[in-house]
Amino acid sequence: MKVIKNGVVAPIGFKANGIHAGIRENKSKIDLALIVSEKRASAAAVYTTNLVKGAPIYVTKENIKDGYAQAMICNSGNANTCNFDGIDIANKTCEVLANNLKINKNDVIIASTGVIGMPLSIKPFETGIPEIIKGLDNKKENLDLAIKGIMTTDTVEKTIAVEFKIGDKKCRIGAITKGSGMIHPQMATMLCFITSDVNIKADLLQKLLSEAVEDSFNMMSVDGDTSTNDMVSIMANGMAENDEIVSKSSVGYKAFKKALNYVCTDLARKMAKDGEGATKLLECNVINAKTKKDAKIVAKSVICSSLLKAAMFGSDANWGRVLCAIGYSKANVDINKIDVSFESKKGIIDVCKNGSGIPFSEEKAKEILLEDEIFININLNDGKKEAKAFGCDLTYDYVKINGDYRS
Repeated sequence: MKVIKNGVVAPIGFKANGIHAGIRENKSKIDLALIVSEKRASAAAVYTTNLVKGAPIYVTKENIKDGYAQAMICNSGNANTCNFDGIDIANKTCEVLANNLKINKNDVIIASTGVIGMPLSIKPFETGIPEIIKGLDNKKENLDLAIKGIMTTDTVEKTIAVEFKIGDKKCRIGAITKGSGMIHPQMATMLCFITSDVNIKADLLQKLLSEAVEDSFNMMSVDGDTSTNDMVSIMANGMAENDEIVSKSSVGYKAFKKALNYVCTDLARKMAKDGEGATKLLECNVINAKTKKDAKIVAKSVICSSLLKAAMFGSDANWGRVLCAIGYSKANVDINKIDVSFESKKGIIDVCKNGSGIPFSEEKAKEILLEDEIFININLNDGKKEAKAFGCDLTYDYVKINGDYRS
């Protein structure tokens, strides 16, 4: 497997584009993105666990319940959530897109991101969709426009593509994502659109996507808020012409799973690093846990600790906050066996052994924690299971950004 360029348009048969359709008042902001497959594709999605859900979630669930789709459309600037006519608007958008693409209206994955509770008109979609379709292409500039079309408070574009072989066939997976705030395990205010030219059975695609999300996006937190519009969706159109992957024993199953997991994990790290106001990526690595569940609980608890996140912002080696977060996590651990170290490209320093503090150089710890990628290493010394979680520091700018988000 190797990383390649061009994100969602790297797989065979996919085109994308983005335009300003008029959903946002600022005309310089791209606010509509579209990804289209040349052929009808196997499709799957994973959705937010928030009881309050954006209208596009309900519409997409209904549209792809047969396991197929051919287009993904997303607007930014308005979440289409908590609107009395939201589902009607989302359905009409699918109809307009389908009529212009000459595809079935149920073969559309639809998503929205932005402010909750703002009225949304169908007019920008009616005028914008014909325009965005005209510009569809598989060039880098089209990819860039599509990425901009899904961004809200993101400060950097988040995209990746990989190439790998199934038998003698070259296969690809590409993806784009957005998300900087309202990000917490069990999905976040994140949207991720994944494309692939692999030939794979739809129900197996759903299973593999759900598994990949569990160990990537669901192991990420920025601020502890779970959004209303989260969705990770994938289309796989089979144009790589590999023998169809139908089960675990199929040729290509392991290669596809590995590539999909890599893509999702890479994007989860990128989102955590671009958390609202963040200056540092935090990665918590837990090893030697009794169970995988315990490892994940510990990793997520540490990464979600506001006190720990604030300490990392201040480059303060306050390891007691790590132990505190483990202690209230409800994981099955022996606190008298826990070792903790902090690591970055400047080195690694042990700060806790067997649940107790040990002498260490505060100056060296400060040097390590001043870097923009910090690893919090936890050895539970109680088993063989491990897990990773991704987060960021908590800064003054997070409050500034969210204090006037609607302004």
